[in-house]
Amino acid sequence: MSGASSSKYRPLTSHLRAQRGSRVAMSFAEVERVLGTKLPPSACAHRGWWSNNPTNNVMTKAWLEAGFRSEQVDLGGRKLVFRRVAPTPPSAGFAESPQSDFSTAPKLGLFGWLRGTVVSSGDLTEPADLDWARRVADG
Repeated sequence: MSGASSSKYRPLTSHLRAQRGSRVAMSFAEVERVLGTKLPPSACAHRGWWSNNPTNNVMTKAWLEAGFRSEQVDLGGRKLVFRRVAPTPPSAGFAESPQSDFSTAPKLGLFGWLRGTVVSSGDLTEPADLDWARRVADG
C-alpha cells in the first residue's frame, strides 16, 4: 500500500493489530469510526468488496497487513468479522507488493493441506460400496 489513498486505511491496520483476540466482529459503522471516513457505497452493496484477494482494493491490504481475513460479511446487517490468520508480522511498511503477504506460505496444494486428516484402516483398493461394485460388475 502506498500513496495518499492508502493512508486513510492505516487506522484499520493499527486497530486490528492492537486486538488480542482471534476474531474481531465489527459493524460497518465501527469500521468507519476507526477509519474516520465513510466506506464507499460499493462496500455496502457488494460482498466482493470485502474479498480477501490482495489485488481487490486498497482497504483489503489493510486487514491482510494486520494478519486478518474478512469473513461472515452481512451486507443487510452492515457487519462482518475479521479473523486472525497469522501472527501479526513486524511492520514492513505499506510499499510491499500485494503478493508479499503470501510469499512465504508453503505451496502444498489441496492434498498437502489435507495431509493427516484422513486415516484409513482398510484396503483402499476395495470398493467403498460392495453392492454397487457388484451391480457395476454384473453390467
